[in-house]
Amino acid sequence: MDIVYASLHRKALAEPPPSSEPAEVLGALWAHAIPDDGLEHASCRPEADRIDLLLYLLTRPEDTTDFRSPLHRAEALLSRSHQASPLLRDRYLPPHLTAA
Repeated sequence: MDIVYASLHRKALAEPPPSSEPAEVLGALWAHAIPDDGLEHASCRPEADRIDLLLYLLTRPEDTTDFRSPLHRAEALLSRSHQASPLLRDRYLPPHLTAA
């Protein structure tokens, strides 16, 4: 299993995010996940200006013809979810992942 840490940064809000924010974000990710993402589990924690995510992805062997790195799959999932989910689009800036 591969683990990718990512954050979605909030747009400027006049009020604090709702207490249901983690469940809403996770719901949006699961709603837009596809089998090729290999998403097995996800967790998140709200911070002052963002929500931090841990994405647990199925490990894929590098010798397969359709190999995509865990970072690439996480970025694709977050981008797809952000584009498709009005909640994510309205509340967060577009995702941008970089390798640490």
